[in-house]
Amino acid sequence: MIWIVGAKGMLGQEVVRQLNTLRLSHIDSDMDCDITDPAAVTRFSSGRPIKWIVNCSAYTAVDKAEDEESKADAVNAIGPANLGRVAAALGARTIHLSTDYIFDGEASSPYAESTPPAPRGAYGRTKLRGENLLTTATPEYFIVRTAWLYGVRGKNFVYTMLRLMNERAEVSVVDDQYGTPTYARDLAAALCSIITEDSHAYGIYHYSNEGETTWFQFARAIYDLGKASGRVKNTCDVRATTADRYPTKAVRPRYSVLSKQKIRETFRISIPIWQDGLARFFLELDEEGIE
Repeated sequence: MIWIVGAKGMLGQEVVRQLNTLRLSHIDSDMDCDITDPAAVTRFSSGRPIKWIVNCSAYTAVDKAEDEESKADAVNAIGPANLGRVAAALGARTIHLSTDYIFDGEASSPYAESTPPAPRGAYGRTKLRGENLLTTATPEYFIVRTAWLYGVRGKNFVYTMLRLMNERAEVSVVDDQYGTPTYARDLAAALCSIITEDSHAYGIYHYSNEGETTWFQFARAIYDLGKASGRVKNTCDVRATTADRYPTKAVRPRYSVLSKQKIRETFRISIPIWQDGLARFFLELDEEGIE
């Protein structure tokens, strides 16, 4: 049995869908199980034949975390530690999602799993602490770091851009921050590959779609597909700008491209380029009848 934690979130819903397609037995929790409370985690898991725990829950309000680091830490660090201890007691394996924000964002080539972490904000610090606490709690873990995640369920950059492009004649997007958009369905498929292989290749992995782009170039691709699909009905001028024109409380990584060599070779998976993922996102909107 597989326990999906944060099953109502954007990624959690995709994992659940794929497990259903694979006909794999699972139980799901969200706000009904407070992972920051060790007693609640124990109660939920008690008496269940859990073999895998997939933690898709997280405090992801990056700017708000600067003022609420203790709240972010409870979900991003204490929660994974509690899940890890229960997993160890059950003899279960844990898959935990982490982030590019554990790095300083100053690299010029893709980050490898072995790159020393150097978070620059509260969100990154709490996610890194979650990684460290999980590895202390259980030896049977898979930590999967990702970046620029979007999907058909939940708030994300793509939906924000589609809304703004229909409301405004002009949208400015930063063109000096580099990364790789990650389609939640593709990430969920990679997580399910770890489970279906019954893998014991424990450790830290990186996963995003392939390729490299900027937020501006990503927005341009969203606009083009939005116009082609009829989801953007206005003519909108998508303009490039710089991050210093839009200061934020939390520092955003200037560069957050992740190397996928390790996960590709270990699990023999093919990783789609980000443009392909975005095209399939728009097809999924049509298939699901999502306006």
